[in-house]
Amino acid sequence: MKFKAILLLSFLTIGSVFSQTIQSPSEFLGYEIGSRFTRHHKVVDYFKYVSNTLSNVQLEKYGETNENRPLYVSYISSQENINNLEDIRKDNLSQTGTETGNPGKKAIVWLSYNVHGNEASSTEASMLTLYDLVTTKKAWLENTIVIIDPCINPDGRDRYVNWYNQVKSTPFDVIQDAKEHNEPWPGGRPNHYLFDLNRDWAWATQVESQQRIKIYNKWMPHIHVDFHEQYINNPYYFAPAAEPFHEIITTWQRDFQTEIGKNHAKYFDKEGWLYFTKESFDLLYPSYGDTYPTFMGAIGMTYEQAGHGMAGLGINTNEGEVLTLKDRAIHHKTTGLSTVEIASQNAEKLNTEFKKFFNNDNVAYKSFVLKNENQDKTNRLKKLLDTHEINYEYATNGSVKGYNFSNQNDEKFTTSEGDLVIHTNQAKGKMVNVLFEPSAKLADSLTYDITAWSLPYAHGFKAVASKSKVNSSTKSSTKNAINSVDKNAYAYIAKWNSLEDATFLGDLLKNNIVPRFSEKPFSTNGKSFDRGTLIILRNDNRNKDFDENLIKIADKNKRQLTTTSTGFSDTGVDFGSYAVKPINKQKVALLSGKGTSSLSFGEIWHFFETELQYPLTILDSDYFSNVNFSKYDVIILPNGYYSRVLNKNTLDKLSTFVSSGGTLIAIGSALNSFADKKGFALTTKKADEEEKKSPNLTPYAAQERESVKNLITGAIFKSKVDNTHPLGFGYSDEYFSLKLGGTSYNYLNDGVNVAYFDKNSKNISGYAGSEAIKNIPESLLFGEEQKGRGSIIYMVDNPLFRSFWENGKLFLANAVFLLNSDQLK
Repeated sequence: MKFKAILLLSFLTIGSVFSQTIQSPSEFLGYEIGSRFTRHHKVVDYFKYVSNTLSNVQLEKYGETNENRPLYVSYISSQENINNLEDIRKDNLSQTGTETGNPGKKAIVWLSYNVHGNEASSTEASMLTLYDLVTTKKAWLENTIVIIDPCINPDGRDRYVNWYNQVKSTPFDVIQDAKEHNEPWPGGRPNHYLFDLNRDWAWATQVESQQRIKIYNKWMPHIHVDFHEQYINNPYYFAPAAEPFHEIITTWQRDFQTEIGKNHAKYFDKEGWLYFTKESFDLLYPSYGDTYPTFMGAIGMTYEQAGHGMAGLGINTNEGEVLTLKDRAIHHKTTGLSTVEIASQNAEKLNTEFKKFFNNDNVAYKSFVLKNENQDKTNRLKKLLDTHEINYEYATNGSVKGYNFSNQNDEKFTTSEGDLVIHTNQAKGKMVNVLFEPSAKLADSLTYDITAWSLPYAHGFKAVASKSKVNSSTKSSTKNAINSVDKNAYAYIAKWNSLEDATFLGDLLKNNIVPRFSEKPFSTNGKSFDRGTLIILRNDNRNKDFDENLIKIADKNKRQLTTTSTGFSDTGVDFGSYAVKPINKQKVALLSGKGTSSLSFGEIWHFFETELQYPLTILDSDYFSNVNFSKYDVIILPNGYYSRVLNKNTLDKLSTFVSSGGTLIAIGSALNSFADKKGFALTTKKADEEEKKSPNLTPYAAQERESVKNLITGAIFKSKVDNTHPLGFGYSDEYFSLKLGGTSYNYLNDGVNVAYFDKNSKNISGYAGSEAIKNIPESLLFGEEQKGRGSIIYMVDNPLFRSFWENGKLFLANAVFLLNSDQLK
């Protein structure tokens, strides 16, 4: 008996030693979690340490950020599951129809942290969660794979953490007025290009999103949690979500959110922590970290802890309590572990219902057909579909009946070879329906984000939605551009109707090749060319390598060139006409800084650097009034509020800049700085005032809902376009615009109304309040006010919104390159 006791003691001692071989985050880092913010590289170090120490934890690098910080996911499970990880992955995907394998048996839970860089407690919580899973919660891992992404947005996180460490007091100051609780512009929330990554899941415009979605599609988890922070006075928020739910969401997905929420409540109730559910955070807009997974079959959820960039290490709330980083991290750890617990308890049911989700028999629309009238647009959409592993095919010649996106009628639609067809009888069929449906059903007008996003409108396609499956083929008729040197060419000609054409133009200018564009249509050698067509004359480019350099640039940009041996056109203008204008190498400046919307600035910055690939100079609002504007050809003012920046003296300087031949582009709320001011043509469109304003007798409880009458929450409106004006070159005579607010402006009396809403204008898709919508008919969308030799371009709606509204981008390129570009500065 004594020997057995000694043997048992030895086993217990060995077990105890083994359990101590893994250090806690605090032991590894050398400080208690919550006592300071952990920089991203130290977080990665801890995850590497755990995976190198324990064989049941694997770490995978899936990408890098713009600032070269690594992106990782960690797989945590039992040793047996980790040994069979690839088989488990394939078995799970077999339930979607994208892989072959056996029915899945393991629950797969994906926990994503710190998508907003200054909501920094969740990354601290990710380390605590990892440690508890591999020490005290190992039993849950027997039938569960946990995937942890400790920081989706390392660039934003380190921007916030580095700033906070520079300015914080020691010990930290809990007074809300303290500098450490008031971030400077642009804050740590967005990524490098100042995009909100939590609104980029579906559009995948950012490298973080593109790389994450690739690995997400490899796994397709059953549960996905996005950890956030809200403002300091709010209790913790967890599922179930608020209405409206998109109608594609299943009853099971709704109900299981509630079960998860009840499990969280059990732990929060025990500690006396405050929380709320079913408010504020809905499941409609498809590009969130909760909705995108939901529309891919998961239980997608947002968890919101009080804190945000204001909280720092500790802050006094309005209720007089001190909210600490330690508290915030523990709360997030609690809900994360609770999620894994209930997933483990329901692994079989999660798999059963996950498989059911991918039966798309009841999806209303069976096929979407998009006309291939512009191959560049088609290629852009195909690239997005490829990112999400959504299948597409090509139409055959014929006709189909369905909902016509252009005129909102059910009618016949002629199809041609090369038209894109996206069916819903595929694994991602429900997501296809969400992304392409003409209008999402709104169960509630109180929503957290935009309410319209339909891709045919966003990408500028003529399209039809059919409730019958459309005949299609997998064969593509796309042909690659083939160019060759022609030493006898009087000119090379290139089309102008896509962003890719603008990128090509920018490349020509960067390489000192002088192009021209035609303001009028013409034909030569039996071919017709529209307004905006690029003409590269040999006479403008007298150097021996001209042809070779031009062909090289055209091939690089996949542009098809047409040559002609004469400047004498068959019809229309000859190449020596005043209407064939040279395009100079435009020097572009972009305003940033306090007063500027960081999101709008980031969209333009990202647009120039990654899409146009054309240089621009970034100015700051702190010294904008002192800048010598004459050094630039184009100045862009993003969405923002510039009452302090654009004072009378600065507006006078900008007027002089424009009169001297410059182009000033104002976007969104930047128009407020010019509207109704002496010297500018822009005027605000105001609703007719009632003779006698009625008192507000709306009950207090109904006032929030009543207020939405004055809002437009991302709705689509159809506008008219004057495509004979350079700003409208490359467009048809109509454009669908995403309107984000209720402010409207009158038609320009002293200027050109290039795009506008006529008297019959109405919203095509999305929510528009009954009061706000009254000001849309007979209002301006895009206009030019000419002053001296230059012009001001007013863009009421943002043509680059979140970089997903693809069809608006050429308007901005036109404004930069085709207006006043022939002016000598």
